Amino acid sequence: MTEKLYWNDPYAKDFEANVVKVDGNKVVLDKTLFYPTGGGQPHDTGKIIHENNEYKVIDVYAENNEIVHVLDRNPSLNQNDKIKGEIDWDRRYRLMRLHTAIHLIDGVIEKNYGSGMLTGGQIYEDRARIDIDMQDLNKEKAEQIIEEANKVAEEGHEVNAIFMPRDEALKIERLARTETGRELIKNLENVRVVEIKGVDMQADGGTHVKNTKEIGKIRLSKFENKGKHNKRLEIVLENL
Repeated sequence: MTEKLYWNDPYAKDFEANVVKVDGNKVVLDKTLFYPTGGGQPHDTGKIIHENNEYKVIDVYAENNEIVHVLDRNPSLNQNDKIKGEIDWDRRYRLMRLHTAIHLIDGVIEKNYGSGMLTGGQIYEDRARIDIDMQDLNKEKAEQIIEEANKVAEEGHEVNAIFMPRDEALKIERLARTETGRELIKNLENVRVVEIKGVDMQADGGTHVKNTKEIGKIRLSKFENKGKHNKRLEIVLENL
């Protein structure tokens, strides 16, 4: 099992680890800061360094409790070799800000409207989209929600991640906002929960900023009516 260093400190930029196994250009380490694609958040990029060789990390994914790093070429690495890893911090931080922005918007909808259900979302390097089952949502109302989210972000709410036993997590209503998320909780022994203090609490495995002020100003860049049960909001962050 790969130790997830990005859960311990999402602000860390480099780390040292040991090689567990190598298969072509795929490398598994005993621990890593590289976030694997999942939960709507893209994987980290960066590099792995061994002796005088540098390898670009071009993809990262989770498989059987291991995190697989896909390199730009087959490395000269063997089991137990010590490596240094460096993530592309600028990319990571953009994704963290966008991910927390999604949670903030969802929390505002949950708290102030109570009629919306998050049905999906995706984070990109320069934007994010949120799909919501909220039948009376239109562009004007979406702009209002974003304005409310910006006001909350400016208040400077702390963002923390904690773990709780599955049975305890299942007792918290709407801890997971999607059907996929609810089913996932049932299969976990311990559930990671990301809390925006006083605003929102959700089961989540991604990386987030420490304080909502770090998000910056959120702007609605596109609104689409995808049908009765799906309204799509695309957001960008100023100074991203």
